Amino acid sequence: MMAVNPVTSYPALKWESGESRHMDDRVAEEVPVALIYNGISHAVMLASPLDLEDFAVGFSLSEEIAHSPSDIYGIEVIHQPQGTEVHINLAGECFAELKQRRRTLAGRTGCGLCGTESLAQVMQGKRKVTEISEYISTNAILRAYQTIRSQQHLQSETGGTHACAWVSQVGDIYLLREDIGRHNALDKLIGSLTRNPARLPGFAFTTSRASYEMVQKAVSANISILAAISAPTGLAIRMAQNRGLTLVGFAREQKFVVYSHPYRILNKETL
Repeated sequence: MMAVNPVTSYPALKWESGESRHMDDRVAEEVPVALIYNGISHAVMLASPLDLEDFAVGFSLSEEIAHSPSDIYGIEVIHQPQGTEVHINLAGECFAELKQRRRTLAGRTGCGLCGTESLAQVMQGKRKVTEISEYISTNAILRAYQTIRSQQHLQSETGGTHACAWVSQVGDIYLLREDIGRHNALDKLIGSLTRNPARLPGFAFTTSRASYEMVQKAVSANISILAAISAPTGLAIRMAQNRGLTLVGFAREQKFVVYSHPYRILNKETL
């Protein structure tokens, strides 16, 4: 079966200024994506049908199913009439750990802790950001906000997706991934960064709010700075403080708020 188009046109009736007109509206598609490890289905997520190899790698690492990219031996994407299967060939030790966890994840747009079996599991992660000399200028955050919209091609067509970008220390956007779900977009970015070993110094920028899961995923990828256009949650702030992540919220025109580890952000235009 052919891959699903990420954008579809639907007939619609638009009302504006008291008048109506018929139109074809461009809409972002979402499809069920089954993540299958060594032949066993582990998670079904709803996602945009783009960059699914990146998604598989990022999800595997951010959910700590794989400890490193070398634990993933291969990925195959198979499009079925009812959705898409992504088959991941996982190292035996990791697969044994996965079976022991006995997690069943039923994903949906914006899903965060689906399948977590107990409250204790929410905060049990022990990973911290490895201390690295990675600093950015204040101007880099402002510049990222000003330029990210022009690179959100799926969003510009549909108005219905989030983006996560990898931004240089001075604000140049080197890599961007989009998805209907903010978590999926970050997983895709993590996967793409991981598959490209020559990762340049910089930070992650998201067009969404900064929730606990976004911080958790960033820490899992050893991303030291996460900037979000919208607000963080209290749990996200506490986790960022404890795990060594510099968390920035409300990154918009000429302003932002730093909630944890502000020493990585230097008050200058360039480094």
